[in-house]
Amino acid sequence: MEEHMSELRRVCVTGAGGFIASWLVKLLLSEGYKVHGTVRDPSNDKNDHLTKLDKATENLQLFKADLLDYNTLETAISGCEGVFHVASPVILTGISNPEEELMKPALVGTRNVLKACSEANVKRVMVVSSVCSVAFNPDWPHGTIMDDSCWSNEEFCRAIEHWYSLSKTMAEKEAFRYAQETGLDVVTLCPSIVIGPLLQSTVNVSSFLLLDVLKGSSDLIEKDRNWHFVDVRDVADAALMIYEKPIQIGDLFDMLKNIFPGFKYPENFRGLGVDLHMSSEKLKKIGWKHRTLKEAISDSVQYYEEAGLLNLE
Repeated sequence: MEEHMSELRRVCVTGAGGFIASWLVKLLLSEGYKVHGTVRDPSNDKNDHLTKLDKATENLQLFKADLLDYNTLETAISGCEGVFHVASPVILTGISNPEEELMKPALVGTRNVLKACSEANVKRVMVVSSVCSVAFNPDWPHGTIMDDSCWSNEEFCRAIEHWYSLSKTMAEKEAFRYAQETGLDVVTLCPSIVIGPLLQSTVNVSSFLLLDVLKGSSDLIEKDRNWHFVDVRDVADAALMIYEKPIQIGDLFDMLKNIFPGFKYPENFRGLGVDLHMSSEKLKKIGWKHRTLKEAISDSVQYYEEAGLLNLE
Protein backbone atom coordinates (compact mmCIF):
# COMPACT_ATOMS: atom_id res chain seq x y z
CA MET A 1 0.00 0.00 0.00
CA GLU A 2 2.81 2.44 0.88
CA GLU A 3 4.52 1.77 -2.46
CA HIS A 4 1.20 2.28 -4.28
CA MET A 5 0.62 5.61 -2.55
CA SER A 6 4.12 6.82 -3.42
CA GLU A 7 3.42 6.08 -7.07
CA LEU A 8 0.18 8.06 -6.89
CA ARG A 9 2.16 11.05 -5.62
CA ARG A 10 4.66 11.09 -8.46
CA VAL A 11 4.65 14.35 -10.42
CA CYS A 12 6.77 16.05 -13.07
CA VAL A 13 8.02 19.65 -13.02
CA THR A 14 9.23 21.04 -16.34
CA GLY A 15 12.13 23.50 -16.29
CA ALA A 16 12.93 22.31 -12.77
CA GLY A 17 16.09 24.40 -12.41
CA GLY A 18 14.34 27.75 -12.87
CA PHE A 19 13.39 30.34 -10.24
CA ILE A 20 9.76 29.34 -9.66
CA ALA A 21 10.23 25.68 -10.51
CA SER A 22 13.10 25.23 -8.02
CA TRP A 23 10.91 26.43 -5.16
CA LEU A 24 8.09 24.24 -6.43
CA VAL A 25 10.36 21.18 -6.46
CA LYS A 26 11.48 22.02 -2.93
CA LEU A 27 7.86 22.30 -1.78
CA LEU A 28 6.76 19.10 -3.49
CA LEU A 29 9.61 17.13 -1.93
CA SER A 30 8.76 18.51 1.50
CA GLU A 31 5.14 17.41 1.00
CA GLY A 32 6.14 13.83 0.22
CA TYR A 33 5.92 13.83 -3.56
CA LYS A 34 8.29 11.95 -5.81
CA VAL A 35 9.41 14.45 -8.44
CA HIS A 36 10.58 14.08 -12.01
CA GLY A 37 12.34 17.30 -12.97
CA THR A 38 13.14 18.19 -16.56
CA VAL A 39 16.30 20.19 -17.25
CA ARG A 40 18.39 20.71 -20.34
CA ASP A 41 21.44 19.02 -18.85
CA PRO A 42 21.24 17.13 -15.52
CA SER A 43 25.04 17.14 -15.23
CA ASN A 44 25.31 20.93 -15.43
CA ASP A 45 26.52 22.54 -12.21
CA LYS A 46 23.68 25.06 -12.33
CA ASN A 47 21.31 22.25 -11.31
CA ASP A 48 23.30 21.28 -8.23
CA HIS A 49 20.92 23.17 -5.96
CA LEU A 50 18.18 20.69 -6.86
CA THR A 51 20.14 17.62 -5.83
CA LYS A 52 20.97 19.27 -2.52
CA LEU A 53 17.34 19.80 -1.53
CA ASP A 54 15.94 17.84 1.41
CA LYS A 55 14.68 14.40 0.28
CA ALA A 56 16.14 14.93 -3.19
CA THR A 57 18.42 11.89 -2.98
CA GLU A 58 15.53 9.47 -2.65
CA ASN A 59 12.64 11.37 -4.26
CA LEU A 60 14.01 13.56 -7.08
CA GLN A 61 14.96 12.31 -10.51
CA LEU A 62 16.26 14.72 -13.15
CA PHE A 63 15.57 14.09 -16.83
CA LYS A 64 17.32 15.62 -19.80
CA ALA A 65 14.54 17.15 -21.86
CA ASP A 66 13.80 19.78 -24.47
CA LEU A 67 10.42 21.41 -24.98
CA LEU A 68 10.74 20.86 -28.73
CA ASP A 69 11.64 17.17 -28.36
CA TYR A 70 8.46 15.28 -27.61
CA ASN A 71 10.15 11.97 -26.88
CA THR A 72 12.26 13.43 -24.06
CA LEU A 73 9.16 14.93 -22.45
CA GLU A 74 7.24 11.68 -22.82
CA THR A 75 9.99 9.84 -20.97
CA ALA A 76 10.05 12.35 -18.13
CA ILE A 77 6.26 12.45 -17.70
CA SER A 78 5.73 8.69 -17.93
CA GLY A 79 4.48 7.26 -14.63
CA CYS A 80 3.42 10.63 -13.21
CA GLU A 81 -0.08 11.41 -11.97
CA GLY A 82 0.40 15.16 -12.30
CA VAL A 83 2.51 17.67 -14.17
CA PHE A 84 3.55 21.23 -13.35
CA HIS A 85 4.48 22.86 -16.65
CA VAL A 86 6.73 25.78 -15.73
CA ALA A 87 9.36 25.74 -18.49
CA SER A 88 9.14 28.58 -21.00
CA PRO A 89 11.75 31.01 -22.30
CA VAL A 90 11.81 34.38 -20.52
CA ILE A 91 13.42 36.94 -22.83
CA LEU A 92 12.38 40.58 -22.66
CA THR A 93 15.08 42.38 -24.66
CA GLY A 94 17.52 41.72 -27.49
CA ILE A 95 15.11 39.48 -29.40
CA SER A 96 16.07 39.14 -33.05
CA ASN A 97 13.78 36.27 -34.02
CA PRO A 98 10.72 36.18 -31.72
CA GLU A 99 9.16 33.24 -33.54
CA GLU A 100 12.13 30.95 -32.92
CA GLU A 101 13.28 32.36 -29.59
CA LEU A 102 9.91 32.67 -27.82
CA MET A 103 6.79 31.64 -29.71
CA LYS A 104 7.92 28.22 -30.91
CA PRO A 105 9.30 26.97 -27.57
CA ALA A 106 6.28 28.32 -25.67
CA LEU A 107 3.59 27.11 -28.06
CA VAL A 108 5.05 23.89 -29.43
CA GLY A 109 6.52 23.12 -26.02
CA THR A 110 3.10 23.40 -24.39
CA ARG A 111 1.56 21.15 -27.03
CA ASN A 112 4.27 18.55 -26.52
CA VAL A 113 3.88 18.59 -22.74
CA LEU A 114 0.09 18.25 -22.95
CA LYS A 115 0.28 15.47 -25.51
CA ALA A 116 2.71 13.58 -23.29
CA CYS A 117 0.35 14.13 -20.35
CA SER A 118 -2.53 12.61 -22.33
CA GLU A 119 -0.43 9.61 -23.28
CA ALA A 120 0.56 9.09 -19.64
CA ASN A 121 -3.05 9.49 -18.40
CA VAL A 122 -2.02 12.37 -16.15
CA LYS A 123 -4.84 13.41 -13.82
CA ARG A 124 -4.14 17.13 -13.76
CA VAL A 125 -1.78 19.58 -15.46
CA MET A 126 -0.87 22.79 -13.63
CA VAL A 127 0.42 25.33 -16.18
CA VAL A 128 2.32 28.29 -14.76
CA SER A 129 1.52 31.11 -17.16
CA SER A 130 2.03 34.82 -16.46
CA VAL A 131 0.16 38.02 -15.74
CA CYS A 132 1.48 39.01 -19.17
CA SER A 133 -1.23 36.84 -20.71
CA VAL A 134 -3.81 39.05 -18.98
CA ALA A 135 -2.47 42.60 -18.69
CA PHE A 136 -1.96 43.74 -22.31
CA ASN A 137 -5.53 44.47 -23.31
CA PRO A 138 -6.14 48.11 -24.29
CA ASP A 139 -9.87 47.43 -24.77
CA TRP A 140 -10.45 46.29 -21.20
CA PRO A 141 -12.64 48.84 -19.32
CA HIS A 142 -10.47 51.15 -17.23
CA GLY A 143 -10.65 50.42 -13.52
CA THR A 144 -12.28 47.01 -14.04
CA ILE A 145 -10.66 44.04 -12.30
CA MET A 146 -8.71 41.86 -14.69
CA ASP A 147 -9.67 38.28 -13.95
CA ASP A 148 -9.61 34.98 -15.85
CA SER A 149 -12.01 36.38 -18.44
CA CYS A 150 -9.42 38.92 -19.57
CA TRP A 151 -6.80 38.02 -22.18
CA SER A 152 -3.94 40.06 -23.55
CA ASN A 153 -4.69 41.18 -27.08
CA GLU A 154 -2.39 39.31 -29.45
CA GLU A 155 -2.44 41.96 -32.15
CA PHE A 156 -1.65 44.63 -29.58
CA CYS A 157 1.29 42.59 -28.28
CA ARG A 158 2.59 42.25 -31.83
CA ALA A 159 2.15 45.96 -32.48
CA ILE A 160 4.19 46.97 -29.42
CA GLU A 161 6.58 44.05 -29.99
CA HIS A 162 6.07 42.63 -26.51
CA TRP A 163 6.97 39.14 -27.65
CA TYR A 164 7.13 37.53 -24.23
CA SER A 165 3.53 38.51 -23.49
CA LEU A 166 2.47 37.21 -26.88
CA SER A 167 4.20 33.89 -26.27
CA LYS A 168 2.57 33.42 -22.85
CA THR A 169 -0.86 34.39 -24.17
CA MET A 170 -0.66 32.01 -27.11
CA ALA A 171 0.66 29.16 -24.97
CA GLU A 172 -2.05 29.52 -22.33
CA LYS A 173 -4.80 29.68 -24.95
CA GLU A 174 -3.34 26.57 -26.56
CA ALA A 175 -3.44 24.77 -23.20
CA PHE A 176 -7.15 25.50 -22.80
CA ARG A 177 -7.89 24.61 -26.42
CA TYR A 178 -6.16 21.27 -25.97
CA ALA A 179 -8.00 20.64 -22.71
CA GLN A 180 -11.35 21.35 -24.33
CA GLU A 181 -10.63 19.04 -27.26
CA THR A 182 -9.23 16.12 -25.25
CA GLY A 183 -10.80 16.39 -21.81
CA LEU A 184 -7.40 16.72 -20.13
CA ASP A 185 -7.71 18.48 -16.77
CA VAL A 186 -5.69 21.70 -17.20
CA VAL A 187 -5.52 24.62 -14.76
CA THR A 188 -3.36 27.72 -15.07
CA LEU A 189 -1.76 30.22 -12.72
CA CYS A 190 -0.79 33.74 -13.81
CA PRO A 191 1.73 35.21 -11.35
CA SER A 192 2.78 38.84 -11.61
CA ILE A 193 6.42 39.95 -11.16
CA VAL A 194 7.99 37.23 -9.02
CA ILE A 195 10.57 38.17 -6.41
CA GLY A 196 12.09 36.45 -3.38
CA PRO A 197 15.22 34.49 -2.43
CA LEU A 198 16.88 32.42 -5.14
CA LEU A 199 17.64 28.72 -4.89
CA GLN A 200 19.40 28.59 -8.27
CA SER A 201 22.87 30.05 -8.89
CA THR A 202 21.89 32.14 -11.92
CA VAL A 203 19.88 35.34 -11.52
CA ASN A 204 16.49 35.29 -13.27
CA VAL A 205 14.89 38.18 -15.15
CA SER A 206 12.38 39.32 -12.49
CA SER A 207 15.08 39.33 -9.81
CA PHE A 208 17.23 41.56 -12.01
CA LEU A 209 14.39 44.08 -11.92
CA LEU A 210 14.62 44.46 -8.15
CA LEU A 211 18.42 44.42 -8.29
CA ASP A 212 18.27 47.27 -10.83
CA VAL A 213 16.20 49.32 -8.42
CA LEU A 214 18.68 48.76 -5.60
CA LYS A 215 21.61 49.69 -7.85
CA GLY A 216 19.95 52.82 -9.23
CA SER A 217 19.83 51.60 -12.80
CA SER A 218 18.66 54.23 -15.31
CA ASP A 219 16.98 51.44 -17.28
CA LEU A 220 14.04 51.74 -14.91
CA ILE A 221 13.14 55.09 -16.45
CA GLU A 222 11.74 53.09 -19.35
CA LYS A 223 9.61 50.84 -17.16
CA ASP A 224 6.09 51.22 -15.77
CA ARG A 225 5.95 52.15 -12.10
CA ASN A 226 2.55 50.52 -11.52
CA TRP A 227 3.85 47.03 -10.84
CA HIS A 228 2.35 44.00 -9.13
CA PHE A 229 4.66 41.68 -7.19
CA VAL A 230 4.37 38.22 -5.64
CA ASP A 231 6.78 36.15 -3.55
CA VAL A 232 8.16 33.08 -5.34
CA ARG A 233 7.31 30.91 -2.33
CA ASP A 234 3.69 32.03 -2.54
CA VAL A 235 3.63 31.14 -6.23
CA ALA A 236 4.83 27.62 -5.38
CA ASP A 237 2.22 27.35 -2.63
CA ALA A 238 -0.51 28.50 -5.02
CA ALA A 239 0.55 26.07 -7.74
CA LEU A 240 0.45 23.10 -5.37
CA MET A 241 -2.85 24.24 -3.86
CA ILE A 242 -4.45 24.55 -7.29
CA TYR A 243 -3.09 21.14 -8.25
CA GLU A 244 -4.42 19.45 -5.12
CA LYS A 245 -7.81 21.21 -4.90
CA PRO A 246 -10.68 21.37 -7.39
CA ILE A 247 -11.10 24.13 -8.85
CA GLN A 248 -2.47 46.35 -3.59
CA ILE A 249 0.26 46.45 -2.19
CA GLY A 250 2.06 49.80 -1.50
CA ASP A 251 4.73 51.68 -3.37
CA LEU A 252 7.76 49.47 -3.90
CA PHE A 253 10.30 52.25 -3.93
CA ASP A 254 9.14 54.00 -0.79
CA MET A 255 9.13 50.66 1.00
CA LEU A 256 12.61 49.78 -0.25
CA LYS A 257 13.99 53.13 0.88
CA ASN A 258 12.43 52.73 4.33
CA ILE A 259 13.74 49.20 4.86
CA PHE A 260 17.09 49.61 3.09
CA PRO A 261 18.03 53.32 3.05
CA GLY A 262 21.68 52.73 2.16
CA PHE A 263 21.26 51.83 -1.51
CA LYS A 264 21.51 54.06 -4.55
CA TYR A 265 17.99 54.41 -5.94
CA PRO A 266 16.86 55.85 -9.28
CA GLU A 267 15.78 59.47 -8.99
CA ASN A 268 13.37 59.63 -11.87
CA PHE A 269 10.66 57.36 -13.19
CA ARG A 270 8.41 57.64 -16.18
CA GLY A 271 4.86 56.82 -15.13
CA LEU A 272 2.98 55.30 -18.04
CA GLY A 273 -0.43 55.97 -16.53
CA VAL A 274 -1.25 52.26 -16.51
CA ASP A 275 -3.12 51.28 -13.37
CA LEU A 276 -3.92 47.58 -13.60
CA HIS A 277 -6.53 46.09 -11.28
CA MET A 278 -6.10 42.35 -10.80
CA SER A 279 -7.66 39.76 -8.54
CA SER A 280 -6.49 36.65 -6.67
CA GLU A 281 -9.94 35.89 -5.26
CA LYS A 282 -10.10 32.39 -6.76
CA LEU A 283 -6.87 31.46 -4.98
CA LYS A 284 -8.02 32.98 -1.69
CA LYS A 285 -11.26 31.02 -1.83
CA ILE A 286 -9.32 27.74 -1.73
CA GLY A 287 -7.20 28.88 1.20
CA TRP A 288 -4.16 30.55 -0.40
CA LYS A 289 -2.44 33.14 1.77
CA HIS A 290 0.41 35.29 0.54
CA ARG A 291 3.38 36.94 2.19
CA THR A 292 3.39 40.70 2.54
CA LEU A 293 5.34 42.81 0.06
CA LYS A 294 7.59 43.89 2.94
CA GLU A 295 8.53 40.28 3.72
CA ALA A 296 9.10 39.43 0.06
CA ILE A 297 11.31 42.48 -0.44
CA SER A 298 13.25 41.94 2.80
CA ASP A 299 14.00 38.30 2.04
CA SER A 300 14.92 39.13 -1.56
CA VAL A 301 17.40 41.85 -0.63
CA GLN A 302 18.86 39.77 2.20
CA TYR A 303 19.56 37.00 -0.30
CA TYR A 304 21.04 39.45 -2.83
CA GLU A 305 23.41 40.79 -0.16
CA GLU A 306 24.49 37.35 1.03
CA ALA A 307 25.06 36.20 -2.55
CA GLY A 308 27.12 39.27 -3.41
CA LEU A 309 24.71 40.41 -6.11
CA LEU A 310 24.61 43.97 -4.80
CA ASN A 311 28.31 44.70 -4.94
CA LEU A 312 28.37 48.10 -6.63
CA GLU A 313 31.16 48.57 -9.10
